[in-house]
Amino acid sequence: MRRPLIIGNWKMNKTPAESVVLSQGISNRYDRAWDAVDVVLCPPTIDLRSVVTVLDFDKSLVETGAQNVHWKPSGAFTGETSIPMLKDVGCTWCIVGHSERREMFAESDETVNLKVRALCESGLHPIICVGESLAMRESGATVPFVVDQVRAAFAGLEPEEARLAVVAYEPVWAIGTGRTATPDQAQEVCAAIRATLADLFGVGVADEMRVLYGGSMKPENVEGFLALADVDGGLIGGASLNVDDFAYLVAAAATIR
Repeated sequence: MRRPLIIGNWKMNKTPAESVVLSQGISNRYDRAWDAVDVVLCPPTIDLRSVVTVLDFDKSLVETGAQNVHWKPSGAFTGETSIPMLKDVGCTWCIVGHSERREMFAESDETVNLKVRALCESGLHPIICVGESLAMRESGATVPFVVDQVRAAFAGLEPEEARLAVVAYEPVWAIGTGRTATPDQAQEVCAAIRATLADLFGVGVADEMRVLYGGSMKPENVEGFLALADVDGGLIGGASLNVDDFAYLVAAAATIR
């Protein structure tokens, strides 16, 4: 059985001082049940050192990830962060291709692929976000659109590299809106994602890889999503900023999966 994974995406929230309080609160809630779940916190880049310091001091098994990265190791890329920088600060994960970056910062399938390949080559775990707009959903083209995103993100990777990645299905119309896909909608797309991974890398690799659901996952609906055959956890936005809510989601993952 695939090990459940709960990732908190803090987005552009929390100062370094506030990130210490939040990460300490989450670390304090860690109990033995969490040993059955992989837990990752993805704070803003400026907060990474603070969060890593808290988790290291507590000898916590919670890991850290970044929200974005450049595929080049260094260079004249003002405002960007490199993989060597992330590794040096203690990151082991990185979100790529989030819909907010695709929409607001012109991130494309091509740049997502460059980042995925660079992260896999370096041994870091990419969290590859895919998902459709409301217009795409209403047109009936959700599955082929998401499948194309998955194929583009993994282009050029070998199976052993692909194993490092997870795919997060986030319907764009459900991110930060309070709306969610139904469990049936989520299962349909996540199953199609896994079938695509099987076509690319073989059934054995696809069965090992984790597919997450994102898009307003919260305590009120987490049980329905984590019970799905092809959903192995969640990429959590707003609920990751609340210690009680995030701890509830991790505990749910430990008991349901």
